[in-house]
Amino acid sequence: MPEWTSAVGAPQLVRLLRSQRTAQAAPRSGTPAYRALADGVRLLVLEGRVPVGARLPAERELAGALAVSRTTVAAAFEALRAEGFLASRRGAGSWTAVPAGSPPPSRSLEPLPPESAGTVIDLACAALPAPEPHLSQAFTSALADLPPYASTHGDYPAGLPDLRQAVADRYTARGLPTMPEQVMITTGAMGAVAAICRLLVPRGERVAVEHPSYANVLHLMRDVGVRLVPVAMADRLAGWELPAWRQALRAAAPRMAYVVADFHNPTGALADDTQRRDLVAAARAAGTTLVVDETMADLALEEATAAAPPRPVAAFDPGGATVITIGSASKAVWAGLRIGWVRATPDVIRNLTAARAWADLGSPVLEQLAVTRLLTDGGWERAVAVRRAEARAHRDALVAAVGEHLPDWEFTVPRGGLTLWVRTGGLSGSRIAEAGERLGVRVPSGPRFGVDGAFEGYVRLPFTVSGPVATEAAVRLAAAARVVAGGGVHAGPEIPRSFVA
Repeated sequence: MPEWTSAVGAPQLVRLLRSQRTAQAAPRSGTPAYRALADGVRLLVLEGRVPVGARLPAERELAGALAVSRTTVAAAFEALRAEGFLASRRGAGSWTAVPAGSPPPSRSLEPLPPESAGTVIDLACAALPAPEPHLSQAFTSALADLPPYASTHGDYPAGLPDLRQAVADRYTARGLPTMPEQVMITTGAMGAVAAICRLLVPRGERVAVEHPSYANVLHLMRDVGVRLVPVAMADRLAGWELPAWRQALRAAAPRMAYVVADFHNPTGALADDTQRRDLVAAARAAGTTLVVDETMADLALEEATAAAPPRPVAAFDPGGATVITIGSASKAVWAGLRIGWVRATPDVIRNLTAARAWADLGSPVLEQLAVTRLLTDGGWERAVAVRRAEARAHRDALVAAVGEHLPDWEFTVPRGGLTLWVRTGGLSGSRIAEAGERLGVRVPSGPRFGVDGAFEGYVRLPFTVSGPVATEAAVRLAAAARVVAGGGVHAGPEIPRSFVA
């Protein structure tokens, strides 16, 4: 069953179908009208632009909006039912579905074991090695700062006071005045999301999410028992689809919404100031708490974007009652630095801190001291500069390699972040991921980032390899695509054992 049932009006569905035709090649000459319509709806479901479980317009209404015969719409609906993409019940209408036997994947995006790195190119995780020597220098300084804390009990549920002040000062410098009482330090951004969900979202409540969204957050929310309300992203990295957000917030009235405004994972989209202002206003009107994940905010890869970034989403919530912001050192600096934070009103921070006693008590002191050093002595800016240069070079190499070896794959190059969201030329992303692993390259398939099996025609490629490794990754993915196009999955590994990823 879908996690949330919504309705797609005839005008909205027509607009989506027309935008789809504009972005893609026209149907083949001679394709029956009903078949073209069925294929269009099926693709909208697979791409996540129409949620699974969404009620479609009545046949007569849709026929009028499309200016086609009702017979054409009825035949298209019948074809979709036969293929498992539509379910109907007399008196209840028709709603989108995915074929039986195609459940959303449940395996997490776990890192490749280090001992396998010599034979497999790992594109599963959007994480890079630490920007040295800046990280090691921060830990060396942190060791010098440790003795006064070592003489205490070491439990700081809200975080070290100096780090809370440093994070607050960073928000203030970005134009968002913040007190340390508005900051709680967490164990990474995932720890922040988990803490907020425990506090704000009882089991069975609705949470709106971008569609696609960050896979691990989707898994976490399913585990805590919330009902996900997927809201489609705009096409071609255009940010949020505000009409869809307004409709979802009005219809579902979710307790919470989780969004990534800055270089969205997985698409790389960057929401502009107008979109941020409008989404905050829509969330406030619906009584929805907007949780904004800023873990990618520092990773602008174009000079113009880095020089003039959009304002923080919380800047459009001067009262502070609608937006909760999450940040982390894990993407900007190093995934092994498991320090994150929450910025919210003081009362929310007090409640989060009190509830934390039942979870992890607090974050490691030495790591907090290292992040404090990074934020206060210029190390953060130096580390981020290294990270940006590395990610930019990796992005450009990966884009060139995929363009050369997989010319049928489609993507829009993002201005920042760590991921490339790629449409796989009509092939199954899940099958490409399966074949690719046998051929020595790991990629996460699109459905991991969707709700109810959406995005089957996508894979996510992170900017974690460059040079010959990026070329080899594209060569192996092209081999996997040929296997899938040929109707099978390769029977055995063909991994060049001498190649070091």
